[in-house]
Order: sequence, then structure tokens, then C-alpha cells
Amino acid sequence: MDISDPVDKITSGTAFSSDELAGMAMNGVYTTLMTSGFVKRPITLHASLSSDELLRVNAIAFGPEALLAANRLSLEGVAPDAGFITDATWNAGYAVIYAANAVIEGIAASTSGDLHEPVRKVLTAEAKCIRALCYFYLVNFYGDVPIVSTTEYSDAALIARSSTQQVYEFIIADLKEAEAALPGDYAASGGERIRVNKWAAAGLLAKAYLFNGNYPEAVAAAGRVIGNSGLYGLERNLDSVFLKNSREAIFQFKQNTSDVSLGNATDDGLALLPFSLTSPAIGYCLSNELLGAFDPSDKRRDRWVDSIVVAAGSRTDTFFYVAKYKTGQYNRVRNAVPTEYYMLLRLAEMYLVRADANARASAAQPAAAVEDLNTIRARAGLPALPSSLSGEALLAAVAREWQTEFFCEKGQRWFNLKRTGKARSVLSAIPAKQPWAGDEQLLYPIPPKDINFNPRLKQNPGY
Repeated sequence: MDISDPVDKITSGTAFSSDELAGMAMNGVYTTLMTSGFVKRPITLHASLSSDELLRVNAIAFGPEALLAANRLSLEGVAPDAGFITDATWNAGYAVIYAANAVIEGIAASTSGDLHEPVRKVLTAEAKCIRALCYFYLVNFYGDVPIVSTTEYSDAALIARSSTQQVYEFIIADLKEAEAALPGDYAASGGERIRVNKWAAAGLLAKAYLFNGNYPEAVAAAGRVIGNSGLYGLERNLDSVFLKNSREAIFQFKQNTSDVSLGNATDDGLALLPFSLTSPAIGYCLSNELLGAFDPSDKRRDRWVDSIVVAAGSRTDTFFYVAKYKTGQYNRVRNAVPTEYYMLLRLAEMYLVRADANARASAAQPAAAVEDLNTIRARAGLPALPSSLSGEALLAAVAREWQTEFFCEKGQRWFNLKRTGKARSVLSAIPAKQPWAGDEQLLYPIPPKDINFNPRLKQNPGY
């Protein structure tokens, strides 16, 4: 990794000399999560363009986002020390991992009696949960990635890539420890759902087990979160799902409203909503493939999709866009109290993780999978699926609910297409992606300047 010298304020001995100072260091991890851009637009935008969800309006034919949308990324002509469009998630992810590692190491090294054991345990678990979150995204975007668990510059700079299986094992180990040690409430964040807790760790663990093919454990972990009905529940009103501290929220991200460009908007709202309504303009629109996936009576299509008419000369076009968040560039206000927080993990995921795992387990539970699907469908105003649904028909129903519930949300569609082996058959059939450039496009390239810096890093095939 091309990372900075680790000797800084977060790794100094004084940073972990008391409960308060260690807590401030952990706050720094969340600040890095925010300022690095890791949970911001590259995850949703890049993955949605690479899948079958999103298109860039007025994209330059051979511009980076057009190449993402066509699955024709290429490093041809890119200098070894140059940046590339898909580097953002890699760079931000490892910046957050470095910050989390600094907290883990600093707490372990501290001999201060003013840093008490319960605080040590909880903050270490919190850092490991955030670290696992970062690795989940990295492994799904880039495949095999280096596992960096140290801030020692000379060690971290020359780490080779670990296999995807090894990365998931590392993620799962971190999350199991985090679930066991973290509190089950949100007291640490004043009741707001903006710090990870036991249930966030369990929810991420459920996803890791699903992607790693351990279906019984995925069912169990998702069930632990769903079973906590005193804290979590599906919001019956679709317009309430993405509000701050909604009952559906397991882990949200609170924006810095003093940010000049962001204000009280979320980054996805800023990117995906129209730039202006008075002089209609928009950057991204939904694909026909996604729009065609909705049943005509689906309330999600009604509440989470909107349209804008844009005139250019004598031509008038209607563009459909994501409207899960309602505050964006055209209506954001700097320093205003936000009504929405950026959603990183929500309860509906747990129902679909459990349904997916129950449908795929060797001892499949199709009726249980259908019951969870129907819970999600009921909120969307859709009729219940028959309890007899099974086999390929059930898997298709699961995939469709993932697609229509989590469209343009944190890479869900892109990751699920790859996880289920459907990416090539689905994406290569889309006219705008033909001719198919090759399955290597299902992974993004490792940043060229990192490979130039670290001779042990090997590039993904095809780049």
C-alpha cells in the first residue's frame, strides 16, 4: 500500500492513555471513513454503472464512466504512477483500514491504568468491525486483496494479495469478535445509529457468510438481527426508510453538514438526484433493464423512482432517477439539520440474506425463504408468493427482490450478480455492453501506482 508514515498523533502513546483519549482515536476512524470518501459515491456509482442499473447522462463516449457502463475498462496508456477511476475505493478503503489498525495496535500497546479493560475491549471490537466492512467492499470490487493488519510501514508496503477465501476468513474472524464484544444499543452515539454495535457486526457477518457460501451461519446471523424486534423493524412507509435513525437502520453514516458541497444532503442524494429542477439537469439515470424489473404495482417503483424532463435544443428527454434520498444538490442547505443519513446497513438486507441462504443451503428451507421474501414484498404492496416455490424459480424470486429493493444502493446488484454467477449472462446480453469485453471486467484493476510501488502486487487478469 502506498500509505503514509505511521508515526502520527493517532499512534502516539498519549492517544491511548485514557478511556477518553482512546475514544477520540476511535472517533478518528469514523472521521477517516467520512473524509476518505470510502462510503461515498464510488461504491454506489461505480458498481451501479458496471451492473445493469445506471447510465451516465451525456457521457463522453470513451470517458471513464462510459467505459464503466460498457464494461470496457482498460489501463492501456495509463502511466504507472497515474490515478485511475476505480482507484478511489481501494485508496479510501485502505486509509480506513490503516486508521482502524492504529486503534487496535494502540490499545494493545497501552499500559495505562486509565484505559480500562471494558473500554479496551469495546473499542478494539469497533475498529475490527469497521475494518471488516472495508475488506468486504475491497474483496467484492477487486477480488484477491492484501490483508493489512499492521501500521508498520515496512511490512504493510510489501504485502502480497491474499485469496478471496482468506480475506473472507479474516472478515469473519473480525466480525465474530466484534459481535461478541460490542454493546447491543446505540448509547455510544447518543442513541443515533451512526456507530457500529453488536447487531451491525452480526448483520455484516450474515452478509460475509452468505458471500462465503456458509449458508447455515448466514441464516443464523441474520436471524439474530431480525429477532431483535425491540430495536429494529421494517418501516411500513417507504419514505421513512432512509430517514436518520429510522427503525430499519442498523448502521448509518452522519454527514458533515458544514461541508460546502454536501450540506445536509447524503453523498448518494447529491450524485443521483437532479442538479436543478428550475433548469432541469441530471447526471445519472436509471437503465431500462432496471425499470423493467419492477412489477407495475410495486410501491418501490412509485416512491423510490422519479423522473425529470430535460430539454436540449429541439429535443426533450425524460430521465428516470433514484429517489431513495430526497435531499440532493438542488435542495441541500449548508449547516442545516439533516433529515436523512446515509444508509450502510438496514434490516431489509437481513430478510433477503436469510431468504437467499435458505434457498441455497444443502438442507434448503424454501418455505422459510418464501416467508422472508413475502415480508419484503408486503411492504412493497406486492402479492405473496406461493409457499411451494422452490428450486430455480425461488432463486429467481430472491434475485428479483434484491434487484428491486436494493437498486443503486452500495453495490448490491453488482456484487450479487457476481456472487451468484449470473453476471456474464445478464450483463453481456445488454446492447450497450456488447460485444462483451471479457469476464475480467467483473473485477476492477488494482491501482497501477500501487503495483508500481509494491513489486509483490500482481494485477488482475486482462489489465
